[in-house]
Amino acid sequence: MSIQCPPGMRDFYPEDMRVQNWLFDHWRSVSRAFGFSEYEGPIFEFLELYELKSGAGIVSELFSFTDRGERRFAIRPEMTPTLARMVAARANALPRPIKWFSIPRMCRAEKPQRGRLREFFQWNVDTLGSEDPLADAEVVAVAVEFLRRVGLSEQDVAVRLNHRGLMKHALEALGVPVGQQGKAFELIDRSEKIGDDAFCQHWRQHFPDSDAERVADVLRRASLDECLRLAGAGGDDLAQPTRQFREMWERLRSFACEAYCVFDPRIVRGLAYYTGAVFEVHARRVQLRALLGGGRYDDLTGLLDGPRVPGVGFGMGDAPMLEALRELGKLPRLDEGIDAFVIDADAQRFDDVLGLVTRLRREGLVVDYSYKRQAIGKQLKQASARAARYAVIVGHEWPQAEQVALKDMTTGQQRVAAAAELAACMRR
Repeated sequence: MSIQCPPGMRDFYPEDMRVQNWLFDHWRSVSRAFGFSEYEGPIFEFLELYELKSGAGIVSELFSFTDRGERRFAIRPEMTPTLARMVAARANALPRPIKWFSIPRMCRAEKPQRGRLREFFQWNVDTLGSEDPLADAEVVAVAVEFLRRVGLSEQDVAVRLNHRGLMKHALEALGVPVGQQGKAFELIDRSEKIGDDAFCQHWRQHFPDSDAERVADVLRRASLDECLRLAGAGGDDLAQPTRQFREMWERLRSFACEAYCVFDPRIVRGLAYYTGAVFEVHARRVQLRALLGGGRYDDLTGLLDGPRVPGVGFGMGDAPMLEALRELGKLPRLDEGIDAFVIDADAQRFDDVLGLVTRLRREGLVVDYSYKRQAIGKQLKQASARAARYAVIVGHEWPQAEQVALKDMTTGQQRVAAAAELAACMRR
């Protein structure tokens, strides 16, 4: 019987793991460069945690189960609820600001599609305990630095930003009652996906007293200043989100991120827990879902009976990012890249090969050899196939002086070297 990998899941063969680890290494190095500390949580949580955050409707989107004790659990579909639970549990003991990142494996029970799988990894970066727009700007700067390091310029991607507070006032001016703005944000969040005609049709159904075509035009074209003029009736209530957004933008200039950033009124993030600045990263020349999404959430820990801990963060899935990098030609060629492949000139030297392999491995090098006793030429082909930097050939000189032939597999140059100096030679 043939059993395949489940739909929406992935097998990671060694060549796939090299790409995956390359991505994870960048995620970790960028996070650490900005002073963020890594954390982890359980692979499943009480189902109630996700219901508190997103409502009972979230259950259909999760892989959930009931254990022998009749307790309801769900495999984690995102990391923010776990983060909020962990911070709420130790809120008074954690030094502020709390700057954490994680790279968890997660699952969602939904139809697999391009760039969106049932099982995936996600890079999460969050700052909690600060309401300063500087925190919002720095979190965005982390994302921009990653994009820069993997070779994506402002011509390749854009960080699209908005502010929920500004949009609340703009929507009110467009005829959306305050109590119905949650539904308006859901529709706006889907507007690009469904197109103008479908958006206007849905908008009329929910907001018959609002001009759907005018709303669609504002979403497509309005600049920040135009949205501010539209929302101007908000008076004093508008002053704080305006100040926060402008201050965040100034900080983005200080972080040298502005070239990547654009204001976009269509970015509202449909999830209800966002309270301030929101942002997404989109590829400019590749038709993919958002590569990253995030924003400010200032009330999430309160759902868990913890003290109010303001926060801002984002999540980036591995699947859409790797799709974009592949289509834009930005994925590097990643060979296995071992340091040395040790070869015996004849079968009598094989025990010496194993001894030398052990010595080099203990000196911290990545070393391999052939299981088969075969001609030097065939062993050199193996060394080349494994992308070895050097081939080390153990011949008749070994018993007397412990000397070997050291061949640079890139240049083809070969010389005699003392075995005791091999590790140092290869590191140089």
